[in-house]
Amino acid sequence: MAKAKSIYSCTECGASSPKWQGQCPGCGEWNTLVESVAEKASGHRFESLAPTARLQTLSEIEARETERIPTGIGEFDRALGGGLVPGGVVLIGGDPGIGKSTLLLQALSLLSLNQKVLYISGEESGEQVALRARRLSLDTRQLQLMAEINLERILHTLQAELPLVAVIDSIQTLWSDQLSSAPGSVAQVRECAAQLTRLAKQAGITIILVGHVTKDGALAGPRVLEHIVDTVLYFEGDTHSSFRLVRAVKNRFGAVNELGVFAMTDKGLKGVNNPSALFLSQHGQEVAGSCVMVTQEGTRPLLVEIQALVDTAHGNPRRLTVGLDAQRLAMLLAVLHRHAGIVCFDQDVFVNAVGGVKISEPAADLAVILSITSSLKNKPLPGKLIVFGEVGLAGEVRPAPRGQERLKEAAKLGFTRAIIPEANRPKQAIAGLEVVAVKRVEEAVTRIRELE
Repeated sequence: MAKAKSIYSCTECGASSPKWQGQCPGCGEWNTLVESVAEKASGHRFESLAPTARLQTLSEIEARETERIPTGIGEFDRALGGGLVPGGVVLIGGDPGIGKSTLLLQALSLLSLNQKVLYISGEESGEQVALRARRLSLDTRQLQLMAEINLERILHTLQAELPLVAVIDSIQTLWSDQLSSAPGSVAQVRECAAQLTRLAKQAGITIILVGHVTKDGALAGPRVLEHIVDTVLYFEGDTHSSFRLVRAVKNRFGAVNELGVFAMTDKGLKGVNNPSALFLSQHGQEVAGSCVMVTQEGTRPLLVEIQALVDTAHGNPRRLTVGLDAQRLAMLLAVLHRHAGIVCFDQDVFVNAVGGVKISEPAADLAVILSITSSLKNKPLPGKLIVFGEVGLAGEVRPAPRGQERLKEAAKLGFTRAIIPEANRPKQAIAGLEVVAVKRVEEAVTRIRELE
């Protein structure tokens, strides 16, 4: 097969060049030319136009729910929105050694018992994959393996075998004959992902791509990689800890921000049925600076302990957060000073979300403020207390979404008191849970003193 002609296009202005140059001839930017396959030019521009496609209105199209493919791993299915979708393309990324290959090998071994699946390894040899499967005690008698990095051979094999699910580990190792650039380059990653996605849609094969991440934790390669796939999952967690989180940040077939929680064992990754227990410290007695909040990860409410340490500053006061937004902490300290009269300008303030979980929603504001107040005054908060609510610059406590589900989760785990926004007050009492609804920050601080 004749090699396709390649051109170099600028990622900034779109200008093209027949050969690579350090500086773009169009906009003058440096190191922006990337290789791509040149489109074949047609000598008869207007005569070669394809026939006009038939147009349809949305009401004419019969939309039906696609039956999902359960992987056999409940937490993985939760992150996927209920399971794999035929013809869908999933991209999963994470730090090296976090457990991506282990999780996918476990899922494929379970699927292979009833379905035809294929594991394509570009980073490890067949012997290395077999050793891992043996360590995990997996049943791989029906699991087919292919150690290959050439895209054309992989596409030919997928078309010939037509597996239900195929795993590509990883997309950065693949290379196409059509391009002269090295594997892992922008052009190679973009072209390989585009052709695999096209095949998945045409043949109905579910393809799972493993992606590398940069030192900042983002998926490596062109941004278009995340755009063309249907689902993007991030594998999070500290490699020194036994717990792992699989978070969905994009899902065309389900809710985003779903969370799957796993524990790494000597037999692979095991789903955690009660993840709230991971994020709650086991104190022998009540301690100052500790406050439990209920955060919402997709459809799942999770109880997370927020810890604060306020200490006299020696020099410039420091503000440090782990798992929370540092800029938001500075804002909350200003609100606490202005509206509740609690001063921390001469104090070091450290805030931590226990268990390595990352909280991005503003419903953690009230819990952060109360934990800081508790640490500053060295007085523990009342036992079995949960808190959630967003705090505005005017000192008001704003409601959090799905407040009813948060309260029910707390009551189920034995909490007996809750300080929540007034707008989240439940219409019907929740058995065993005393609810204190507040409208402002100073009111929340005052009610804490009354509950002590």
